[in-house]
Order: sequence, then C-alpha cells, then structure tokens
Amino acid sequence: MNEDMIRGQWKQLSGNIKQHWGKLTNDDLKVAEGSAEYLAGKLEQRYGMAHAEAEKQVREFERQLSKHHNTHH
Repeated sequence: MNEDMIRGQWKQLSGNIKQHWGKLTNDDLKVAEGSAEYLAGKLEQRYGMAHAEAEKQVREFERQLSKHHNTHH
C-alpha cells in the first residue's frame, strides 16, 4: 500500500493506527493525514524510540495494511 492509498483511506485507517499506537492523539492523526514520515516522527516523540525504529514500525504497519487490503479486495 503506497502513501497515496493511505491518504485516501486515512479516516478508516486512523482507528487502526490508534489501536496500534495508543499514545498518538487524534490531533497527531489529523495533522499526519497519511504522511508516513510525520507518523514516524510522532512515534519517536510519543514513545521515545529511535528514528530508524519508528520508520521500521511504520513500514511494517503499512505492510500489514497492504496484505489485509490485498486479501479483502
């Protein structure tokens, strides 16, 4: 799933993101609007993780979404 697809489905996905990373606020998600880079930055800030780890987690989350998207369409 690419970033354009994520942006297109952001409202639906933001619930999944909140479940996955509960420390993110609704405001974080509104500002992120599908930006993987912004989301990784917020993970660094909220969870105190390294930049590389935050990016890795966002990529893994996108992969999971892509698998789910491909198996249900």
